[in-house]
Amino acid sequence: MSVIPFYAEQAGECMLFEHAWQQQLPLLIKGPTGCGKTRFVEHMAARLKRPLVTVSCHDDLSAADLVGRFLIGNGSTHWSDGPLARAVRMGAICYLDEVVEARKDTTVVLHPLADDRRILPIERTGEELAAPPEFMLVISYNPGYQNLLKGLKPSTRQRFVSLSMNYPSSQVEVGIVQNEAGISEAQAKQLVQLAKALRALTEHDLEETASTRLLVSAGRLMASGLPLQLACQAAIIDALTDDLATAQALAEVVHALFGDTA
Repeated sequence: MSVIPFYAEQAGECMLFEHAWQQQLPLLIKGPTGCGKTRFVEHMAARLKRPLVTVSCHDDLSAADLVGRFLIGNGSTHWSDGPLARAVRMGAICYLDEVVEARKDTTVVLHPLADDRRILPIERTGEELAAPPEFMLVISYNPGYQNLLKGLKPSTRQRFVSLSMNYPSSQVEVGIVQNEAGISEAQAKQLVQLAKALRALTEHDLEETASTRLLVSAGRLMASGLPLQLACQAAIIDALTDDLATAQALAEVVHALFGDTA
Protein backbone atom coordinates (compact mmCIF):
# COMPACT_ATOMS: atom_id res chain seq x y z
CA MET A 1 0.00 0.00 0.00
CA SER A 2 1.56 3.30 -1.10
CA VAL A 3 1.95 6.11 1.40
CA ILE A 4 0.22 9.39 0.56
CA PRO A 5 2.75 12.25 0.77
CA PHE A 6 2.00 14.69 3.59
CA TYR A 7 0.20 17.87 2.54
CA ALA A 8 -1.61 20.40 4.74
CA GLU A 9 -4.69 21.69 2.93
CA GLN A 10 -5.34 25.42 3.21
CA ALA A 11 -8.43 26.52 1.31
CA GLY A 12 -10.25 23.66 -0.38
CA GLU A 13 -7.61 23.07 -3.04
CA CYS A 14 -7.80 19.28 -2.63
CA MET A 15 -11.52 19.33 -3.36
CA LEU A 16 -10.97 21.58 -6.39
CA PHE A 17 -8.30 19.25 -7.76
CA GLU A 18 -10.49 16.16 -7.31
CA HIS A 19 -13.49 17.79 -8.99
CA ALA A 20 -11.33 18.97 -11.91
CA TRP A 21 -10.00 15.42 -12.32
CA GLN A 22 -13.50 13.95 -12.23
CA GLN A 23 -14.71 16.44 -14.84
CA GLN A 24 -11.64 15.86 -17.04
CA LEU A 25 -10.53 19.48 -16.73
CA PRO A 26 -6.86 20.54 -16.87
CA LEU A 27 -5.49 22.54 -13.95
CA LEU A 28 -3.16 25.53 -13.79
CA ILE A 29 -1.46 26.12 -10.42
CA LYS A 30 0.04 29.54 -9.74
CA GLY A 31 2.25 30.29 -6.78
CA PRO A 32 5.70 31.35 -5.55
CA THR A 33 8.69 29.05 -5.39
CA GLY A 34 8.65 26.62 -2.49
CA CYS A 35 5.00 27.12 -1.48
CA GLY A 36 4.08 23.45 -1.98
CA LYS A 37 2.84 23.18 -5.58
CA THR A 38 4.77 20.02 -6.40
CA ARG A 39 4.01 18.34 -3.07
CA PHE A 40 0.31 19.17 -3.58
CA VAL A 41 0.27 17.42 -6.96
CA GLU A 42 2.15 14.41 -5.54
CA HIS A 43 -0.36 14.23 -2.70
CA MET A 44 -3.35 14.35 -5.02
CA ALA A 45 -1.95 11.77 -7.44
CA ALA A 46 -1.44 9.32 -4.56
CA ARG A 47 -4.84 10.18 -3.11
CA LEU A 48 -6.55 9.52 -6.45
CA LYS A 49 -4.40 6.40 -6.96
CA ARG A 50 -3.10 7.59 -10.32
CA PRO A 51 0.49 7.36 -11.61
CA LEU A 52 2.25 10.71 -11.77
CA VAL A 53 4.55 11.85 -14.59
CA THR A 54 6.44 15.01 -13.65
CA VAL A 55 8.42 17.18 -16.07
CA SER A 56 10.61 20.01 -14.77
CA CYS A 57 10.46 22.51 -17.62
CA HIS A 58 13.52 24.45 -18.74
CA ASP A 59 14.72 26.71 -21.55
CA ASP A 60 15.75 23.84 -23.83
CA LEU A 61 12.59 21.75 -23.39
CA SER A 62 10.88 21.38 -26.77
CA ALA A 63 7.64 19.87 -27.99
CA ALA A 64 9.58 16.84 -29.24
CA ASP A 65 11.00 16.31 -25.74
CA LEU A 66 7.44 16.09 -24.43
CA VAL A 67 5.81 14.09 -27.22
CA GLY A 68 8.63 11.82 -28.38
CA ARG A 69 11.02 11.23 -31.25
CA PHE A 70 12.50 8.60 -33.52
CA LEU A 71 15.71 7.03 -32.21
CA ILE A 72 18.36 5.17 -34.17
CA GLY A 73 19.72 1.90 -32.84
CA ASN A 74 20.86 -1.49 -34.13
CA GLY A 75 20.68 -0.31 -37.71
CA SER A 76 17.04 0.76 -37.53
CA THR A 77 14.85 3.52 -36.19
CA HIS A 78 12.15 3.19 -33.58
CA TRP A 79 9.72 5.59 -31.96
CA SER A 80 10.19 6.55 -28.31
CA ASP A 81 7.36 8.23 -26.44
CA GLY A 82 8.11 11.38 -24.50
CA PRO A 83 6.72 11.87 -20.96
CA LEU A 84 3.52 13.54 -22.17
CA ALA A 85 2.68 10.72 -24.58
CA ARG A 86 3.48 8.12 -21.90
CA ALA A 87 1.19 9.87 -19.45
CA VAL A 88 -1.68 9.92 -21.95
CA ARG A 89 -1.28 6.21 -22.72
CA MET A 90 -1.13 5.36 -18.99
CA GLY A 91 -4.05 7.53 -17.98
CA ALA A 92 -1.67 9.26 -15.58
CA ILE A 93 -1.56 12.74 -14.11
CA CYS A 94 1.01 14.69 -16.11
CA TYR A 95 2.55 17.61 -14.21
CA LEU A 96 4.56 20.23 -16.10
CA ASP A 97 6.38 22.24 -13.46
CA GLU A 98 7.22 25.88 -14.34
CA VAL A 99 5.76 25.47 -17.82
CA VAL A 100 6.61 29.03 -18.91
CA GLU A 101 10.31 28.11 -18.78
CA ALA A 102 9.87 25.74 -21.74
CA ARG A 103 10.04 26.73 -25.40
CA LYS A 104 7.01 28.41 -26.91
CA ASP A 105 6.18 25.47 -29.17
CA THR A 106 5.34 23.31 -26.16
CA THR A 107 2.12 25.19 -25.40
CA VAL A 108 0.80 24.50 -28.90
CA VAL A 109 1.17 20.77 -28.20
CA LEU A 110 -0.86 21.16 -25.01
CA HIS A 111 -3.85 22.91 -26.58
CA PRO A 112 -5.69 19.88 -28.02
CA LEU A 113 -5.13 18.01 -24.75
CA ALA A 114 -6.36 20.91 -22.64
CA ASP A 115 -9.69 21.53 -24.40
CA ASP A 116 -12.69 19.29 -24.99
CA ARG A 117 -10.85 17.30 -27.69
CA ARG A 118 -8.46 15.72 -25.14
CA ILE A 119 -6.20 14.36 -27.86
CA LEU A 120 -2.46 14.35 -28.46
CA PRO A 121 -1.59 14.35 -32.18
CA ILE A 122 1.80 12.80 -32.92
CA GLU A 123 2.63 14.29 -36.30
CA ARG A 124 5.78 12.23 -36.91
CA THR A 125 3.93 8.92 -36.66
CA GLY A 126 0.50 10.06 -37.79
CA GLU A 127 -0.94 8.74 -34.53
CA GLU A 128 -3.62 10.58 -32.56
CA LEU A 129 -3.77 9.61 -28.90
CA ALA A 130 -7.13 10.02 -27.18
CA ALA A 131 -6.72 10.71 -23.47
CA PRO A 132 -8.61 8.24 -21.27
CA PRO A 133 -10.95 9.63 -18.57
CA GLU A 134 -8.29 9.10 -15.88
CA PHE A 135 -5.71 11.34 -17.58
CA MET A 136 -5.20 14.84 -16.21
CA LEU A 137 -2.93 17.64 -17.36
CA VAL A 138 -1.56 19.92 -14.62
CA ILE A 139 0.79 22.83 -15.21
CA SER A 140 2.33 25.34 -12.83
CA TYR A 141 4.30 28.54 -12.89
CA ASN A 142 5.50 31.32 -10.62
CA PRO A 143 3.73 34.62 -11.42
CA GLY A 144 6.63 36.45 -9.75
CA TYR A 145 8.83 35.56 -12.73
CA GLN A 146 6.20 36.34 -15.37
CA ASN A 147 7.17 38.99 -17.89
CA LEU A 148 6.57 39.86 -21.51
CA LEU A 149 8.91 37.11 -22.68
CA LYS A 150 7.74 34.42 -20.23
CA GLY A 151 4.01 34.33 -19.74
CA LEU A 152 1.05 32.20 -20.68
CA LYS A 153 -0.98 33.36 -23.66
CA PRO A 154 -4.71 33.84 -23.08
CA SER A 155 -5.35 31.04 -25.61
CA THR A 156 -3.47 28.69 -23.28
CA ARG A 157 -4.55 30.09 -19.92
CA GLN A 158 -8.25 29.97 -20.74
CA ARG A 159 -8.11 26.23 -21.38
CA PHE A 160 -7.31 25.58 -17.70
CA VAL A 161 -9.08 25.75 -14.38
CA SER A 162 -6.84 27.93 -12.21
CA LEU A 163 -5.71 27.56 -8.62
CA SER A 164 -3.70 30.25 -6.84
CA MET A 165 -1.46 29.10 -4.00
CA ASN A 166 0.63 31.06 -1.54
CA TYR A 167 2.64 30.42 1.58
CA PRO A 168 0.49 28.89 4.33
CA SER A 169 -0.83 30.74 7.35
CA SER A 170 1.60 30.80 10.28
CA GLN A 171 -0.30 28.11 12.18
CA VAL A 172 -0.41 25.75 9.20
CA GLU A 173 3.21 26.46 8.30
CA VAL A 174 4.38 25.61 11.81
CA GLY A 175 2.69 22.23 11.48
CA ILE A 176 4.25 21.61 8.07
CA VAL A 177 7.78 22.50 9.20
CA GLN A 178 7.43 20.48 12.40
CA ASN A 179 6.17 17.42 10.52
CA GLU A 180 8.58 17.59 7.56
CA ALA A 181 11.73 18.51 9.47
CA GLY A 182 11.14 16.42 12.58
CA ILE A 183 11.70 19.28 15.03
CA SER A 184 9.76 20.55 18.03
CA GLU A 185 6.82 22.92 17.75
CA ALA A 186 8.88 25.62 19.47
CA GLN A 187 11.67 25.30 16.90
CA ALA A 188 9.18 25.33 14.03
CA LYS A 189 7.63 28.50 15.45
CA GLN A 190 11.06 30.15 15.47
CA LEU A 191 11.58 29.40 11.78
CA VAL A 192 8.10 30.59 10.81
CA GLN A 193 8.64 33.76 12.84
CA LEU A 194 11.83 34.38 10.87
CA ALA A 195 10.07 33.71 7.56
CA LYS A 196 7.33 36.19 8.46
CA ALA A 197 9.96 38.85 9.18
CA LEU A 198 11.87 38.17 5.96
CA ARG A 199 8.71 38.20 3.86
CA ALA A 200 7.88 41.65 5.23
CA LEU A 201 11.15 43.11 3.94
CA THR A 202 10.74 45.37 0.93
CA GLU A 203 14.01 47.33 0.89
CA HIS A 204 16.16 44.42 -0.32
CA ASP A 205 16.15 43.35 -3.94
CA LEU A 206 15.41 39.65 -3.48
CA GLU A 207 14.07 37.60 -6.38
CA GLU A 208 12.29 35.35 -3.89
CA THR A 209 11.63 35.38 -0.17
CA ALA A 210 11.88 32.68 2.48
CA SER A 211 9.78 29.76 1.25
CA THR A 212 8.28 26.92 3.24
CA ARG A 213 10.77 24.63 1.47
CA LEU A 214 13.71 26.63 2.86
CA LEU A 215 12.23 26.51 6.36
CA VAL A 216 12.01 22.72 6.15
CA SER A 217 15.65 22.54 5.01
CA ALA A 218 16.73 24.69 7.95
CA GLY A 219 14.61 22.58 10.27
CA ARG A 220 16.24 19.37 9.09
CA LEU A 221 19.67 20.83 9.83
CA MET A 222 18.45 21.81 13.29
CA ALA A 223 17.05 18.31 13.83
CA SER A 224 20.54 16.94 13.22
CA GLY A 225 21.96 19.22 15.92
CA LEU A 226 23.08 22.34 14.00
CA PRO A 227 22.42 25.58 15.90
CA LEU A 228 19.53 27.71 14.62
CA GLN A 229 21.74 30.58 13.43
CA LEU A 230 24.00 28.34 11.34
CA ALA A 231 21.02 26.43 9.97
CA CYS A 232 19.31 29.67 8.92
CA GLN A 233 22.51 30.99 7.35
CA ALA A 234 23.04 27.87 5.23
CA ALA A 235 19.48 26.95 4.32
CA ILE A 236 17.77 30.34 4.12
CA ILE A 237 20.05 33.37 3.89
CA ASP A 238 22.70 31.98 1.53
CA ALA A 239 19.96 30.34 -0.52
CA LEU A 240 18.23 33.69 -1.03
CA THR A 241 21.14 35.89 -2.05
CA ASP A 242 24.77 36.00 -3.18
CA ASP A 243 25.10 39.68 -2.29
CA LEU A 244 27.23 40.09 0.84
CA ALA A 245 25.50 43.25 2.03
CA THR A 246 22.06 41.71 1.62
CA ALA A 247 23.17 38.52 3.37
CA GLN A 248 24.49 40.57 6.27
CA ALA A 249 21.21 42.45 6.53
CA LEU A 250 19.26 39.18 6.60
CA ALA A 251 21.62 37.77 9.23
CA GLU A 252 20.92 40.83 11.36
CA VAL A 253 17.23 39.98 11.21
CA VAL A 254 18.03 36.54 12.63
CA HIS A 255 20.10 38.11 15.40
CA ALA A 256 17.39 40.68 16.18
CA LEU A 257 14.80 37.93 16.57
CA PHE A 258 16.81 35.38 18.51
CA GLY A 259 19.87 37.21 19.84
CA ASP A 260 22.98 35.35 20.93
CA THR A 261 20.93 32.25 21.80
CA ALA A 262 20.51 31.54 18.08
